[in-house]
Amino acid sequence: MIRELLEARAGEEYALYARTINPQFMRVLKTIGFDRVWSRGEGQYLYDSDGNRYLDLLGGFGMFNVGRNNQGVRAALIEALELDTPGSVQLGVSLLPGLLAEELLKRTPSRLERVLFTSSGTEAVEAALKLGRAATRRSRVISTHHAFHGLTLGSLSANGDPHFVERFGPLLPGFSHVPFGDLDALERELHSEEIALFLVEPVQGKGVNLPPDDYLQGAQELCRRHGTLFAVDEVQTGFGRTGKLFAFEHWGLEPDLVTVAKSLSGGYVPVGALLMARHVYDEVFDSLEHSVSHGSTFAPNDLAMAAGLATLRELDDAKLVERSERLGRRLLELTEPLVDRYDAVKEVRGLGLMWAALPGG
Repeated sequence: MIRELLEARAGEEYALYARTINPQFMRVLKTIGFDRVWSRGEGQYLYDSDGNRYLDLLGGFGMFNVGRNNQGVRAALIEALELDTPGSVQLGVSLLPGLLAEELLKRTPSRLERVLFTSSGTEAVEAALKLGRAATRRSRVISTHHAFHGLTLGSLSANGDPHFVERFGPLLPGFSHVPFGDLDALERELHSEEIALFLVEPVQGKGVNLPPDDYLQGAQELCRRHGTLFAVDEVQTGFGRTGKLFAFEHWGLEPDLVTVAKSLSGGYVPVGALLMARHVYDEVFDSLEHSVSHGSTFAPNDLAMAAGLATLRELDDAKLVERSERLGRRLLELTEPLVDRYDAVKEVRGLGLMWAALPGG
């Protein structure tokens, strides 16, 4: 059925999308010359209908850490479909969510002991905001300037980039922003003892802004001192992009909350998760009555869980995290000289394969 549909309607991609979904986005693609017809994807490459191969530096906004159409993840999804597992029974559980949660917790500090699955990164952030407020019995949230945490209302309220938020107010009350890297500004906010959580990207995805030395360690220490949860958003940085499985490992952090998503499924299906310290879980899910205080209908579905397990195995077996660290160092070695060579390049920076070149002049 799907093959027949695609073959019968081939060539209508842009016209159909413009007519039914987002005509303005189609105008953008045509303006910048990206209105190509893509025929397939494999690993780090995209192929257009003329057979030209392109190195995909965008990577689906960070979804394809194990490459497009990874065969190991694909095989796991097919196997899961053929097993006819009784997933999403709601009043009951299947085995796969627990297996994926176990594998995630194996790879994180012992402080993190519980996993709540979501369907996206912004949904994981929403869960962190909601559960963090409930666990601390505080309402205020601090995040940083230029931060990106998602586009739903709570996540949007935490965003620190006016481009994404200025037309959608009023946003949720109780959200404040401090400069990324400024511990004094953070401490002034935390001193009120009203802050439920400090939400921060270890490396800011929009611009690949790296934290100053000792900033994240200092922020964690301040949060502990003032009873504020230290929440690290790893949606863009997680699963090997920075040369560690999680970026917070570069600084030896032990967060109370960690949000993940994007490449956890190898880019095949929507998936996300909130990893939380036990004390956060215990404060929220504190009774039989409150056992379903938060959840998501589709989040722990067996296809997403199977994809997550296969992706973690692929990262391990192919040593992709170590490869990211090695290639990232080489990428900086090759591109940093561009700053002195060309006026058009102002700065090159990165961590692992999370990399950016800033234009000059």
